[in-house]
Amino acid sequence: MGYEFYMNPELREEVRKDLKVQEKANAEIKDALAFERTSFANERTFLAYLRTSLSLIIAGVSLHQFFNTTASMWLAAILIPLGLGIGIVGYRKFAKKRMLIQVKREAYVPAKQMLALLKAEKANQMKVSH
Repeated sequence: MGYEFYMNPELREEVRKDLKVQEKANAEIKDALAFERTSFANERTFLAYLRTSLSLIIAGVSLHQFFNTTASMWLAAILIPLGLGIGIVGYRKFAKKRMLIQVKREAYVPAKQMLALLKAEKANQMKVSH
């Protein structure tokens, strides 16, 4: 029950309206922050690919430099291209997701703007029908 019991009905209704307005504003802020979180997650994933790629390349070069045997040469010949491949795949995935996120961000219309557009469209339809 809470504080509503102590409020007069007019004040209670005013508080409800204010809360609805604040909820809509919070929803739009949450949407904007969701785009940012998605972008940051995409960047973190790319950095993980890059870290793995560099680790494999460095391991391959180090093995060949320190041991300089046939086995180390073959292992380096596997690790270095594998690291390069992982880096390329990671960058391609990152670029593709970044483009998709940008397209979604540009297509997003906040609820306030959508409501205004719908009202304007309805007003235009009413003018045309009369």
